[in-house]
Amino acid sequence: MNPPAANPISSVSDTARWVALYRAMESDRPDALFRDPYARRLAGAAGEQIVASLPQARRWAWPMIVRTAVMDEIIMRLVKEQGVETVLNLAAGLDVRPYRLDLPPTLRWFDVDLEGILSYKEAALAGETPRCRVEFVHADLTDPATRRTLFQRVGATARHALVIAEGLLVYLTPEDVLALATDLAAQPTLQWWLIDLASPALLEWLKRSWGDQLRAGNAPMRFAPESGTEFFAPAGWREAEYHPMLDEAIRLRRGPKLAWLWKVMALLAPKKRRAQFKRFSGVVLLHHSS
Repeated sequence: MNPPAANPISSVSDTARWVALYRAMESDRPDALFRDPYARRLAGAAGEQIVASLPQARRWAWPMIVRTAVMDEIIMRLVKEQGVETVLNLAAGLDVRPYRLDLPPTLRWFDVDLEGILSYKEAALAGETPRCRVEFVHADLTDPATRRTLFQRVGATARHALVIAEGLLVYLTPEDVLALATDLAAQPTLQWWLIDLASPALLEWLKRSWGDQLRAGNAPMRFAPESGTEFFAPAGWREAEYHPMLDEAIRLRRGPKLAWLWKVMALLAPKKRRAQFKRFSGVVLLHHSS
């Protein structure tokens, strides 16, 4: 009898390789929503192993692919229409938007993450030319002093800044998320915050599907507030936009099989259930003004 295969996930940073492989899968399509020429290189063999080890991981690639595409659209719109000239990308992982999006060369982009994953990305991208000014910041965002010092430094030199937290909040505790939200809001120029948000129902589904493996790999999923975007209100953040993941998937033609049936079932459900279904999972743009 063969021994069980070792878990290819050993920390939350490894989830960046998982998502990078999804971007590579999308980039290989002739009708790709985005092109990430670095994704397969960054995902590496570890990314392939992670996706192979997670039950039905390829089947459920669509939400993360849609999330990336929708966030791309919002980022470009804010840069062009809202005067965003600084982007603070928290837990940036293996995201390479400064290298693949048509960003103005004057835009400042801060990629922030732990030493290991960020150093890996820097080495993999050595020799590549970003579209804008990029600074890699090695930092542990769970350390309050480190976090506040960074936010103060970026906020002091920005005019209209966008903060991105893609695939981050779900791995934090509610207390950590509220502390993060409060520290961001303390900087008046950090006006926009782009996140993805799970509902309690989605979190339960994720725990049943991948929870044991993620917990064993030191990457448990924990954050899915019952109050939705109202969770951020005490810290001064309000919902500016909510993009339901399924609606966006249908718009972008990346929905799962029978997505239309899900929509019909939601329309036939009672009003409260309909509202819950609409907020099952989404990309959210938060705003605060001081």
